[in-house]
Amino acid sequence: MEQNKFKPHEKRRGWLKNNNPPGDFTKAPRCGAKTRKGTPCRAPAMRNGRCRLHGGKSTGPRTEEGIERIRRSHLIHGRYTREAIAKRKEFNELLRALKGTIKEVNHRYEDIDFKI
Repeated sequence: MEQNKFKPHEKRRGWLKNNNPPGDFTKAPRCGAKTRKGTPCRAPAMRNGRCRLHGGKSTGPRTEEGIERIRRSHLIHGRYTREAIAKRKEFNELLRALKGTIKEVNHRYEDIDFKI
């Protein structure tokens, strides 16, 4: 049976989560955000000074490239893009014109009992 190679109080090596420096995780800076209980949050802080739960909302993309990337990622099926709406509008206009033509033909030839 293999023994655990780390002793319980031995310093561990390597980076901690959320880019905290290696070493004793109990020494990492704390978040300190006010919790619902009214006490400061005791979770380790990230670079911005808050923990992963209290880090704050994203302020969104700043560059044109970032905005375009978000726009493309939000596109799911393309049904409501400008091009699709324009094509549907054109199709519906053609369909209305066709229905009008069919009504006219049926009205013109109703005496010979001919319907389309």
